[in-house]
Amino acid sequence: MASFSSYRRAPRSAASVNADIRALWARARGRLSADERVAYDRLVVEWAAAVRGEQHRAA
Repeated sequence: MASFSSYRRAPRSAASVNADIRALWARARGRLSADERVAYDRLVVEWAAAVRGEQHRAA
């Protein structure tokens, strides 16, 4: 039986992840709760990976 992690979705674009980051900050009105900080940290990691992937594909 395959684990949950083996069912990964396709990576999102950096622009899409950035939009989620901006929306998170707008909802939080500049002050992130502990849960929002965790979500933000995950989004930043996802955004950085998307940027690297886009740069790699462009090269």
